[in-house]
Amino acid sequence: MIAAMARRLFGIHYALTVLGMIFIALLAAAGLRAAPAVLMLPWQSAFGWSRSVISLAAAVGIFLFGMTGPFAAALMQRFGVRLTVLAALALMSLSTGLSLFMSSAWQLVLLWGVLSGLGSGCIAPVLSASIVNRWFVKRRGLAMGLLAASTSTGTLIFFPAFSAIAKAHGWQAVVITVSLSMAVLIPLVALLLPEWPSDVGEVPYGAAADYAPPVMRRDNPLANAFAALREGLGSRDFWLLSGTFFVCGLTTNGLVGTHMIALCSDHGLDAIAAGGLLAMMGVFDLVGTTASGWLTDRYDPRKLLFAYYGLRGLSLIYLPFADFSVRGLSLFAVFYGLDWIATVPPTLALTNKAFGTSRGPLMFGWIAASHQIGAATAAFLAGVSRTATGSYLDAFVVAGFVGVAAAMMSLGIKGSPNTVQAA
Repeated sequence: MIAAMARRLFGIHYALTVLGMIFIALLAAAGLRAAPAVLMLPWQSAFGWSRSVISLAAAVGIFLFGMTGPFAAALMQRFGVRLTVLAALALMSLSTGLSLFMSSAWQLVLLWGVLSGLGSGCIAPVLSASIVNRWFVKRRGLAMGLLAASTSTGTLIFFPAFSAIAKAHGWQAVVITVSLSMAVLIPLVALLLPEWPSDVGEVPYGAAADYAPPVMRRDNPLANAFAALREGLGSRDFWLLSGTFFVCGLTTNGLVGTHMIALCSDHGLDAIAAGGLLAMMGVFDLVGTTASGWLTDRYDPRKLLFAYYGLRGLSLIYLPFADFSVRGLSLFAVFYGLDWIATVPPTLALTNKAFGTSRGPLMFGWIAASHQIGAATAAFLAGVSRTATGSYLDAFVVAGFVGVAAAMMSLGIKGSPNTVQAA
């Protein structure tokens, strides 16, 4: 009924409604992943926990966020996208809500690390890949760019909002906001998210009327996920895609996403001002990542990755030496924001080329897992480095040079723009 109304009232394909619904779900999950960075200082003040301890909880959450991806993709194939997303939203709402009652560091690690990591891992890039490959034949790059932008932009735009809430009402108000947001999404997803286009009388966007959907594997999700990993380990492209995506996570969510507010605090900026800086990055990231999707539909994804990683690395090397004024940081925010996670559309395009659109989301799950391993590595080690040296200088400069190395690795991935578009 909803699909029919969308066609009659607005003349739009229902794939666009699904895209909007998933955009909102990814935005909310990104808010959950952003919260520990905002709450790092309030938790330190309230409980006396060190930044290393809080960074450990953030790192566990980031790590499981990534490692859940390939298993979530297998669950989506076995039990369906909608059921998997509903279960994930319920788990995230419950785990964050229970943290109102925590009193020990192990509870922080359990609730904001383990449980929220497992839940948010199902509302992650692997979900985007599954939706794009099921609902789109044309404009896959642009659709993936929009969904990737929701993940990264959501992380950034929630920083100033959560910072203001925490300053006015305490960290508990942030937790309540996150938990209720997840709960509200549950009935919306149940109502608006069909399993397949055919369930609402549609074919994927850009597909012919006689389109036949790919046959999905229905075997054991755990076995299917590990079978995909074994397949990937024998592929040179898998190693290169995973390696570069490891660097993507290390240089974005793990380093800047987790420690940027604390870095700014070290240089005299309050949390709201630092959150506003990250929100500015979010605005430019929305533009940059969406544009990256448009470019991926038209140009060689390998060359795009080379440019993205190289420019990102140089910007990170520059940051510790920047003037931490509004002008100096705004320049970084614009430059870095455009490149925040623009790597996702070309990475998925190359994954689909190497493994096919049916197998692509599952393989992308493992590649995305490497992204989060990189993010967890940076989240933890940057906190350790800051505790040991009193400065974030080493962490940011090392990450910058690693980004430049990833740019060179990108050129070794096989494929051509024409064959990628045809995948």
